[in-house]
Amino acid sequence: MSVEFRSECDDIEEAKSPSNTSVAAVAVKNADASVYKIIHGYLKQKNSSIIRVAADVARKAASNKLSRKTSDVFDTLIQQQQSKWGNKTGPLLSGICYCIASCSMILLNKVVLSSYNFDAGISLMLYQNFVCVVILLILELFRVITTEELTWKLIKVWIPVNLIFIGMLVTGMYSLKYINVAMVTILKNMTNIITAIGELYIFRKGQNKKVWAALFLMIVSAVCGGITDLSFHLIGYTWQILNCFLTAGYSLTLRRLMDTAKQSTKSGSLNEVSMVLLNNALSIPFAIILVVIFDEWEYVCQAEVIREPMFWVVATASGLLGLAISFSSVWFLHQTGPTTYSLVGSLNKIPISVAGILLFNVPVSVENFCSIVFGLFAGIFFAKAKMS
Repeated sequence: MSVEFRSECDDIEEAKSPSNTSVAAVAVKNADASVYKIIHGYLKQKNSSIIRVAADVARKAASNKLSRKTSDVFDTLIQQQQSKWGNKTGPLLSGICYCIASCSMILLNKVVLSSYNFDAGISLMLYQNFVCVVILLILELFRVITTEELTWKLIKVWIPVNLIFIGMLVTGMYSLKYINVAMVTILKNMTNIITAIGELYIFRKGQNKKVWAALFLMIVSAVCGGITDLSFHLIGYTWQILNCFLTAGYSLTLRRLMDTAKQSTKSGSLNEVSMVLLNNALSIPFAIILVVIFDEWEYVCQAEVIREPMFWVVATASGLLGLAISFSSVWFLHQTGPTTYSLVGSLNKIPISVAGILLFNVPVSVENFCSIVFGLFAGIFFAKAKMS
């Protein structure tokens, strides 16, 4: 038996496998196994554009032999294969977008709060969320995106998520005001520990021993980093600890309420863009209340920095990144899970820490630097443990 004939027989036999039974039955019955072989070959090469062309040609060429049912089977097979590739690339692409947006967001917020000495974190958050809402409404006006209609039923379901979202943003702003970027990134590792515990009790999802060992190393690095931090600030560390709890609570609550929120819409679905608009739009009235309670509006009106055009450029850029991180975080969480969402946030701390030390001339002792490096490697070990 020649190699070519054996290969063709193997392909036909593979076509008869349980996963491809319907296609094989129709194709072999109509003596069109060669047509199926062509399309199956393209599927192996993972060329989606060629798949469509080959499928169209095959259907037209065999229109006299293949029934309408055969054509539908080919369409189903192609859609299933493309969906499979989408499931593989979705988490990777959403993770990359989330990392880039979160890295840039932290550095820009640090510039606004420290370099410009802007002491109104809630007002900055309000402006960022306002920019997000305006951009989303403009995109919806020009039919670039589509969003779900906001109903009172949906808003009531989403309010707990939104309150945690606001707390997460505000505490993150104030921690950046007092703590250097490198230490903020290390202390954020505590979020992974809280999230893992939350998954254990809420979703009954346990972790292996390597994961718990990595989480223990993160605790050690955070404690050592705090002890050796030359710019230690108790208020800043307090804000950051609160931020860790709220960040973990946000990812867990969002994951738990997603299905309920979808059932509260008229269409029965809720896409990522609608979630981002819902989060940012609902946060505006709550942020205004906080601005009034903490008298930030009076400070903002008197601050000299708001008269500098470059300040508004940086603040607006941070708002655009706020939209990017809101969308990418919801997208990434939807593609993976709370723990993966947190561990990827840990991995992107490496470039953030290096950039934070270099850009802001942070005084770092040898002990503190070792603690930071130890914490970063603990994050990498955590990622490997999750993948094992």
